Amino acid sequence: MNKFFIGLSLMMGLVVLSSNYLVQFPINYYGLNEILTYGAFSYPVAFLITDLANRSYGKIIARKIVYFGFFIGIIFTLFFSTNFEDLISVRIAVGSGVAFLTAQLLDIQIFDRLRKKQWFVAPLTSSLIGSTIDTFLFFSISFYGTGVPWVTLSLGDLGVKILVALIMLIPFRMLLKIFKPIKV
Repeated sequence: MNKFFIGLSLMMGLVVLSSNYLVQFPINYYGLNEILTYGAFSYPVAFLITDLANRSYGKIIARKIVYFGFFIGIIFTLFFSTNFEDLISVRIAVGSGVAFLTAQLLDIQIFDRLRKKQWFVAPLTSSLIGSTIDTFLFFSISFYGTGVPWVTLSLGDLGVKILVALIMLIPFRMLLKIFKPIKV
């Protein structure tokens, strides 16, 4: 379990770092710059990691992976993508932390309660609810009152996160062969 714990924690940290960096860049094609950032594509992988850990090791280990990944991601975010002279950059770091921990810990609880249902119910439900909470917490903390169209950006990002959450069911199902479910 140690190598999986370390690997999942490092992957979680990388997802947090890349998502915090990519959310700063709107997609400037087809008029999507008001409704979508690149961070929407990377962040749902965090729910895949959390759900695989929860399915295989249980909610206590999943929480540890979230905390460890959060620590790694935030440290790297602060060093590599936070400009402390730019208030929005600082707000992105704070918003990311609050939204990430809230959404991931909620995801773990929901997943744990639904784990005995069909294989897709727990990861899909927990990811959809977690993504919704994360999106609105993150965008409101990071961009409220800044002139950034955070409501439309959050709705666009949420739409992509929902789509990606559906797509993440494919690798989740495939990875269940490697990450064996625990007996509850």
